[in-house]
Amino acid sequence: MQTSRQKGFAKEQEAAKALQKAGYSIVGANFYTKYGEIDIIANHENTIVFVEVKYRDSALCGLPQEAVTFSKQNKIIKTAMEYIKLNNAYDKNYRFDVVAISKGKDGDKIEIIKNAFEMPEGKYYI
Repeated sequence: MQTSRQKGFAKEQEAAKALQKAGYSIVGANFYTKYGEIDIIANHENTIVFVEVKYRDSALCGLPQEAVTFSKQNKIIKTAMEYIKLNNAYDKNYRFDVVAISKGKDGDKIEIIKNAFEMPEGKYYI
């Protein structure tokens, strides 16, 4: 039986494959800071994309993307700002996507949600 960490890693791999198929170039995964973690970092259409992967094996818990709460978004944004600082990427475009994976009868359903949330204007400084 898979642990939740193993299942999460497997779903992140599934998400990375779906992103690559959609034209994203994966540049990193599991980027950690004191603020949190970003599951996948990719380039897509001259934009750095910070990707959160969420999986649900039952609709009873709601849609996967609903788990990306305001609190989770803030952690992702702060972590992304650290990535931008560390990589001196101040002049780059960036966005926040979510890959929502839900268990279906015929296998997993994967949905890439572009611009799933935005950084509130004036709240965070790079």
